Formats: sequence, C-alpha cells, structure tokens
Amino acid sequence: MVNPNQIIAVVDDDESVCRAIKRLLHSEGIRAETFSSGDEFLNALAAIPSYRPACVILDVQMPGSNGLEVLRQLTSMRVPVIMITAYDDLAVRQAALAAGAAAYLRKPFTSAILFKAVEMAVNGNPSS
Repeated sequence: MVNPNQIIAVVDDDESVCRAIKRLLHSEGIRAETFSSGDEFLNALAAIPSYRPACVILDVQMPGSNGLEVLRQLTSMRVPVIMITAYDDLAVRQAALAAGAAAYLRKPFTSAILFKAVEMAVNGNPSS
C-alpha cells in the first residue's frame, strides 16, 4: 500500500474528476493534491524543488501542456505516472507507455482499478 506520508498528485482540467479521484484516494488513506492543468503542476514542481509526489495521475487531454508533454518532462525525475483519458486512442496509449507511463486508464474506471494502478506505480511494478 501507499505510505501515508506520500502524496499523489492528480492533474486534470476537469475539477469534478480531480475531486472524485481525491475522495477515492482519501477513502483508502492516501493523501492527494490536485492541479487543474499540466502547466500548474509543472510550475509547482519548479517553484518547490523538494516537492516530489509518490505518483502522478495525469489526464491526457488538457489545455496548455497536455498529459504527454508533462509525462515527457517528468521522465527524468523518475516519478511514476498513471495516464487517464476519456478518449482512448491507440497511438496516444502507445506513446504514453513508450514514454514511461506506469499505467494508462480509460475513464470511467473503477476504484479497484485506480487503487491497483496507484499501488503498482508507487511500488515500482508497471501495469498497463
């Protein structure tokens, strides 16, 4: 399971998705912080060098820096990333996994699938 001192970052431009995922994680004792865009998340990383979430749940399609762009910037930081999307496109899925995503989930997903993906990402066992 995820260490209670660890934080999961949820990055999605849909506020209701952020709230729902944060509530689900909280129900399992997992702390989460939400960001409404890839740019907001990247700015937080740049502003606070010590900030390193245990995992990032990242929407694919967002205004500004999209999920794939953010994923590519996170690769050097070795932060596990779970990509989420409502529009499952095989080329995007392949690009995300090739860029190092730990998992790729299509919305809507069940809480069990989310928890399994987070646990596997945080513990270093990629799933897809």
